Amino acid sequence: MAGLGGLGRRRRRRTLNAEVNIINLVDVVLVLLIIFMVTAPMMQGGIEVRLPKAATTPIANRDALTVSITRDGRVAVEDQVLSMADFRQMIPGIVQRKAPKAIYIRADVDSRGGDIVTVLGLVRKTGISSVGIVAEPDGR
Repeated sequence: MAGLGGLGRRRRRRTLNAEVNIINLVDVVLVLLIIFMVTAPMMQGGIEVRLPKAATTPIANRDALTVSITRDGRVAVEDQVLSMADFRQMIPGIVQRKAPKAIYIRADVDSRGGDIVTVLGLVRKTGISSVGIVAEPDGR
């Protein structure tokens, strides 16, 4: 019977594991989600405006619309850059859609006074009575 010792054992065939390891997939998706959550706020740059310095107080109204004027006369509503002609046509619809309580104008220190007056006039025509001009706090 010594020769029959190997007969009782059967050789199991190895099968190929064709399943997707879902834990690794979830790990990769979560890492990508974290990366996008960290980088998304950095991608919202808007336009660069150098504000004039003045004795100011912090802005407290969160329900406000921000209009920026660049030194070359372009106008940006939130982060949408427009020409002055496009701004003239679009501002009534933007105000109606967003319904802000106030509008703040951020004018570049080197922007033309005529552009600021034009934007002020167009904003006042929309019916918003609370209009402010944003400035950098003076170091005094």
